[in-house]
Amino acid sequence: MRIRVFARHLFVFLAVASPALVLAQFQQPTAEELKMTADPKAPGAAAVYLNIEEISNDPLHYQSYYARIKVLSEKGKELATVEIPYLRGNFKVTAIEARTIHADGTVIPLAGKPEDLMIVKTKSKKGNDPFQVNQKVFTLPSVEVGSILEYRYQLDYDDHHYSSPTWEVQRPYFVHQAHYAFTPFEAFRPGIMNQTTYYLEDSRGRVLNTLIWWPILPNNTRVKADAAGVYGLKLTDIPAAPDEEWMPPIGSFLYNVRFYYTSATTPANFWTSESKDWSKDVDHFAEASKSIRETVNGLIAPGDSELDKAKKLYKAVQALDNTDYSRKKTESEMKLLKLKTAKRAEDTWSQKSGSSEDIALLYLAMLRAANLNAVAVKVVNRERALFNISYLNFDQFDDTLVALNTGGKELLLDPGEKMSPFLTVNWRHSGAGGVQQSKDGHYAITSPSQAYPDNKTVRIGTVTLDAQGAVTGSFRFVMTGQQALYWRQAALRNDPEEVKKRFDHELESLVPEGIEAHIDHFLGLDDPDVNLLAMVVVHGTLGAATSKRLLLPGFFFQTRSYNSFVAQEKRQAPVDMHYGETVADQVTYYLPDGFSVEGAPQNNKISWPDHAVLVSRAVSEPGKITVVRTLARAFSYAKPDEYQELRGFYQKVAAADQSQLVLARNPAAKGN
Repeated sequence: MRIRVFARHLFVFLAVASPALVLAQFQQPTAEELKMTADPKAPGAAAVYLNIEEISNDPLHYQSYYARIKVLSEKGKELATVEIPYLRGNFKVTAIEARTIHADGTVIPLAGKPEDLMIVKTKSKKGNDPFQVNQKVFTLPSVEVGSILEYRYQLDYDDHHYSSPTWEVQRPYFVHQAHYAFTPFEAFRPGIMNQTTYYLEDSRGRVLNTLIWWPILPNNTRVKADAAGVYGLKLTDIPAAPDEEWMPPIGSFLYNVRFYYTSATTPANFWTSESKDWSKDVDHFAEASKSIRETVNGLIAPGDSELDKAKKLYKAVQALDNTDYSRKKTESEMKLLKLKTAKRAEDTWSQKSGSSEDIALLYLAMLRAANLNAVAVKVVNRERALFNISYLNFDQFDDTLVALNTGGKELLLDPGEKMSPFLTVNWRHSGAGGVQQSKDGHYAITSPSQAYPDNKTVRIGTVTLDAQGAVTGSFRFVMTGQQALYWRQAALRNDPEEVKKRFDHELESLVPEGIEAHIDHFLGLDDPDVNLLAMVVVHGTLGAATSKRLLLPGFFFQTRSYNSFVAQEKRQAPVDMHYGETVADQVTYYLPDGFSVEGAPQNNKISWPDHAVLVSRAVSEPGKITVVRTLARAFSYAKPDEYQELRGFYQKVAAADQSQLVLARNPAAKGN
């Protein structure tokens, strides 16, 4: 018997996003559960899971989900809304039952039908048939602090699909008891695998003959198969997922178990096979056809160097309509405009538009048509996840880049990132695991990390003070690298006034109390090849005035800056600050008549060797003082065991930033 599967990666998503359960029976709450107002096992928790049960059964084609939740504060009431994603057409959400139990034992059952909303309608990553993801949404009734929420539902799927469930063991809230079970097809039970003609096929027609699982679990905890071949897991007292600032994608670290059917016998075999198939698909799409060669010959000149050719072609593809930043056309619009889904690079060029993926592969085709040595690179988007070689799923990878070999160097390019300058890679694609086309069979790569000098924000300006501390002034924010890319892409997706509004909101957190700051205009917002300038005006009252002195913040942009690491004593998750950067301030204060500098921030250097450094100095001249501060951060990622050193550095920075600028009224000016 053969079962073919399509859009399998989506179903893995469904299993991750909405694990379901066999119709577990509703439970009578205990007196202790009803009276509970706090949980000693989870101090300060807004809610806790009392029970979770997830049952998956491939032979019977269903997953079922059951949960009981105790609400302990207002925030915990958010768990009253339940969202169940599913693949429309092949999956069906059934047997939804829910009830709210008040602290006095009153039971209020769910009434009415759940809403059915469309989440996304698109094509799969591998270009298979289109799919549509919907979600059922229901909200438990009459929820109060102290309520117990109890619900269950079932997800049924047809004979052409299999579940490969993911058990999300660790959740945002503490879990008292959890039970998971998975019944695979009989052919995949222990001792039976590879001994039957009953098998599965993936979307490429490959036979899947092995069931494996990838666990991240507490010590001394493991998945076990019983005599019937059912895989199970029981746990108690599962801590809540960390909720810390500057965390990497936390899903890569939380307790979970991922099952999947595969044709691979080892991880090395899997990645080699999948990478070869991907590389063939890339070469087919990015073929340097006759029309591509003719186009390229019209864009470059015979005397151009390899680097000049690459730059000209990069500029040409960047000028196309990138539908990931504008708007993807509907099927009816495409028919009206006589457009078609791109199947080759030449389609993207002829239609002058395409997705980030299409444009990246078009650029690859053009480089090859210009006889340049270039290959495709596929990486994980670091904002979404971290690559794990033990998790045998090629759909970990998100985005396509291009590696160009020229002058004895390999240059990584990001043509699918609209407004990304030549040789600038979005931070989401740097330091990221991935695969690269290869002739020697070595596909696995990690993309280079960001170089901190390439990401720089310089804030230069002047403020003029009067004797009461009122100020007017102006600043130039000069941005290169990731900050410039961020604001340029924001401008693609929003109207100019909305972009200004967002920039002003960021300014609010930077300027001192009593100061208003507003952007007047941008320069270079539509040209990624120049520095981005934001022209800012400020006014208000700075510091405090006494009869003899003006007391001002020593560092204009640091008085209200919040540091994530100073107050937090311990760290559970790694610190991911996305990319290294340099932020430099140069602020010149023009003094009121009759005032001089009595005290200023000391010249200072604070260092975390090989990681970060703060340098500050003040230069006083007649009638003015200039304060300069530069923080260079070379690291972007720090492990929990490095946290105390990181925290120590930022504590010293925070202390230095509290320095004051003191202006004293000159004796001769007392009568003024």
